[in-house]
Amino acid sequence: MIAAIALLAAGCSHHNYSTAPPAPPPTATQPSATRPSRPSAPPPRGKPAIPGEYVEEGVASWYGDPFNGHRTSNGEIYDMYQFTAAHRTLPFGVVLRVTNLSNGKQTEVRINDRGPFVGNRIIDLSLSAARAIEMVGPGTAQVRIEMLSGPSPVGGFFGVQVGAFLVKENADALRDRLAVQFPPAIVVPYDSPNGQYFRVRVGRVPSEAAAADLANQLRAAGQSYTFVVRLDN
Repeated sequence: MIAAIALLAAGCSHHNYSTAPPAPPPTATQPSATRPSRPSAPPPRGKPAIPGEYVEEGVASWYGDPFNGHRTSNGEIYDMYQFTAAHRTLPFGVVLRVTNLSNGKQTEVRINDRGPFVGNRIIDLSLSAARAIEMVGPGTAQVRIEMLSGPSPVGGFFGVQVGAFLVKENADALRDRLAVQFPPAIVVPYDSPNGQYFRVRVGRVPSEAAAADLANQLRAAGQSYTFVVRLDN
């Protein structure tokens, strides 16, 4: 598990106002390293969000190579030159304004991936989004994220990720042990740039707050690696 966490950490670290729009869903082609760092046209915004419906502050990180060109959690091909991001619990398609609280710079991103699964980080930005708020060099920044449009963050089902393993048998063993006390428990394959990992997730509850309570129970039972996640279909 230590090796798995170390890999995830390495993959995730790495205003005035930037008017760059979030990326539309890309085609399933391999992105080019020489590609311009802005999408060619703004995407449709979708339905407006309720003002103040979702605001969060915390640490942002960014990810580029070697994840560039690999599939994201919603099935798209990750393109680090688009304005996208990974979040653990917001629905895919949500558009966020991200403000770097150290310099006031802002950008907008569309959620198309899950993560980061490191420490207290709340969002993983693409390379272009990180450049827009001047956080590529530092690797992380204290940010505020505000929902602008997209599916409501309320509703759906949530669980707790409790581990990520290179060896499937280890993931299966943890799943079987936790399923006795915290059913249901599942193993979810994940194709990383360094090989296939197997994520263990526990529970299926109808709110993020209920999942946070479950995470507390799991920590009390000795599971220190816990992250509340949205359970995508």
